[in-house]
Amino acid sequence: MPAYRSDIVGSLLRPAYLVEARQGLEGGRLEPAEFKRLEDRAVDEAIELQERAGLAVVTDGEMRRYAFFGHLIEALDGFDKFGGWAIPFRNEQGAELVFKRPVVVERLRWRRSMCAEEWVYLRGHARRPGKTTLISAQQAAAYYDPDRSRAAYATRDAYLADVVDFTRREVAELARLGCTYIQIDAPQYAALLDASIREGYRQRGSDPERLVDTCIEMDNAVIGDHPGVTFGLHICRGNNQSMFYASGGYEPIAERVFRRTRFERFLLEYDDERSGSFEPLRSVPDDRIVVLGLVTTKKPRLETVEELRERIEAAAKIVPRERLALSPQCGFASTLEGNRISPETQQAKLEVVATTARAVWGG
Repeated sequence: MPAYRSDIVGSLLRPAYLVEARQGLEGGRLEPAEFKRLEDRAVDEAIELQERAGLAVVTDGEMRRYAFFGHLIEALDGFDKFGGWAIPFRNEQGAELVFKRPVVVERLRWRRSMCAEEWVYLRGHARRPGKTTLISAQQAAAYYDPDRSRAAYATRDAYLADVVDFTRREVAELARLGCTYIQIDAPQYAALLDASIREGYRQRGSDPERLVDTCIEMDNAVIGDHPGVTFGLHICRGNNQSMFYASGGYEPIAERVFRRTRFERFLLEYDDERSGSFEPLRSVPDDRIVVLGLVTTKKPRLETVEELRERIEAAAKIVPRERLALSPQCGFASTLEGNRISPETQQAKLEVVATTARAVWGG
């Protein structure tokens, strides 16, 4: 299993021309062929940015998605794109925005591959190892509403069974196409660290404790049997235009998620006090790698190599240094709008990840 000491979670800030192009496509003012040309240009620039920064592994910046979960919504028929449960994001100053999620309203039907275009293009243009990202079944669970979804699926479990089947199909296709690193994004695991969100699940008919266990089983089923493919699990507490939706340390889920899932890398948000201490990392098995998400994508302040080294050394008292790596705590643009930092700051943060990794681990 490659160590990939300097990693990246996935998304990068969308260039203004790409945002405008997507709006033009959706408004019927831009032809699909021209949109694809601009999409390719944005991916080329994203690859160049990451390789110039010195990262050990790169993504396509999720330039082809309107949100980090867009691959699922746009590849499968059956979702109302903006008709789901609205979740509030906030920041430390009390500002808030409400984000409308998708909701499943018809039986899911396969329209196209979720990530094949992303991966094949990345594979053909990157000089460094690449990875692609999928959302977890736990994240997809949030797109079931007992009222709006029941006509399509009598139960959430029936809906999630289809999600798992389609995602397993996608993983098999990515492996066939030579993808050797697949990351599963699962912010909903961290949502279950937050008391208010746990209560929201209960009100919509879900037991949070049962949901964790069920989704571990589903994520393990998605991983399946693909020798030579590294699977990573990314957990964060929400990331939308520099706001978050959850707080809490990893203690409530550490024993089960770290020990019972089959992921080989855990990419964990650790950029501020909302993430708690490193203590829950004691539950991580000895054959796994912890990717410390110490560099924030939400705020413009640039971390220093010295402070990052200090935090890595603190974590190394619990998990040996040779089983650690470094990354930003989340993507820079989980949605099309992006976090409230500049492209120049984004570049500097990627560079400090790579520089710190070389200083700590060499290479």
